[in-house]
Amino acid sequence: MLIVLGGLPATGKTTLARLLASRTGGIQLRIDTIEQAVVRSGLARHPVGPVGYVVGYALAEEQLRQGHTVIAESVNPLAVTRDAWRDAAVRAGVPVLEVEIVCSDPHEHRGRVHSRTVDIPDLPLPGSERIVGLDYEPWHRDRLVVDTAGQEPGASLAPLVEAVLRADRG
Repeated sequence: MLIVLGGLPATGKTTLARLLASRTGGIQLRIDTIEQAVVRSGLARHPVGPVGYVVGYALAEEQLRQGHTVIAESVNPLAVTRDAWRDAAVRAGVPVLEVEIVCSDPHEHRGRVHSRTVDIPDLPLPGSERIVGLDYEPWHRDRLVVDTAGQEPGASLAPLVEAVLRADRG
């Protein structure tokens, strides 16, 4: 199955994707990693535009066709990007679980933005101003919403694991 994790920067997507991959044996596909590899290649500078997502869709579809569970993690801010992930799952003939990760406490979210560290060499992390000004379209279809505010990652992971198990059964 394809599990698509989207949400603003610093909401906990990477942490949850890593935990979920460890728990399920799924393959974590992180758009930040792809985009930074493109920048390191010398082919582009930040922001790289749609290239990271386009590569991500292709990699996800290939892994899905091989029978792997893929956990695609990105901001996923636009309906067109959300549709493209869904289309990759449809082409591969697998179910898709769409998940929006949020941090409903603005103070906590701001603190995360300012305290996080870079785990991909030379990846520029967006500041609060850029995150607030991000073109992030509202979702117009069903998805699981996981609010990471005020809880440890394991607590945020629990409803995600439950949803994956439900989707796997039926």
